[in-house]
Amino acid sequence: MKALVSVKRVVDYNVRVQVKSDGSGVITEGVKHSMNPFDEIAMEEAVRLKEKGKLTEIVAITIGGAKNEETLRSALAFGADRAIHIKEEGDVQPLTAARAFAAALKKEGAQVFFAGKQAIDDDANQTGQMVAALLDIAQATFASKVELDGGKAVVTREVDAGLETLEVDLPAVITTDLRLNEPRYLKLPDIMKAKKKPIETVTFADLGVEKGAALTISKTSAPPKRSKGIMVKTVDELVSALKSKGLV
Repeated sequence: MKALVSVKRVVDYNVRVQVKSDGSGVITEGVKHSMNPFDEIAMEEAVRLKEKGKLTEIVAITIGGAKNEETLRSALAFGADRAIHIKEEGDVQPLTAARAFAAALKKEGAQVFFAGKQAIDDDANQTGQMVAALLDIAQATFASKVELDGGKAVVTREVDAGLETLEVDLPAVITTDLRLNEPRYLKLPDIMKAKKKPIETVTFADLGVEKGAALTISKTSAPPKRSKGIMVKTVDELVSALKSKGLV
């Protein structure tokens, strides 16, 4: 059983994102990038399932420019067998990405498509669901537990009311949540081995996908700065302050 795992290169979660002076977006030049944390969880889960004998091959896939090869090498160090680099400079919106992933999934004949539930750069939370819709296959989002059994997947997912368990037929799209697992620390021998694993480079044209921007960002702005808090010395002062603001 083969799994295709999406890994996206994003600004590292430890970096304090700054908005460009002209409001056209955020500053990405000269700042640290890494694999999207939710995609790390997706890759870790695929590797664990392979270690249990539930998967036979893991293929990492990403969309982006030349620097995205670093992200694929990290995925290969995690334990992916090979990688596919859909080479495309500039921003790629979720629907275009979903079309490319759907085409690659169909071409590879993979039974499972793993992806993080969202990327921390745009927080769109759309791509996985769109892949499932485009291919008319099952989807199980926000997974906190995944079990593969033959032609089915049993997925426990987090919902507002608690936990929900779904059984879906394969092929299926599974998006991963924060509490599914804790990704492993990459060891130097695995990083060195990853340099020898194959990366296939393709384009949107190779996959029969046309790039299109359905959305236009008109302006990006930083959130307003929080006002300084008020220190009170007694409970009576606290109650009075809350009343003055209409909170009690």
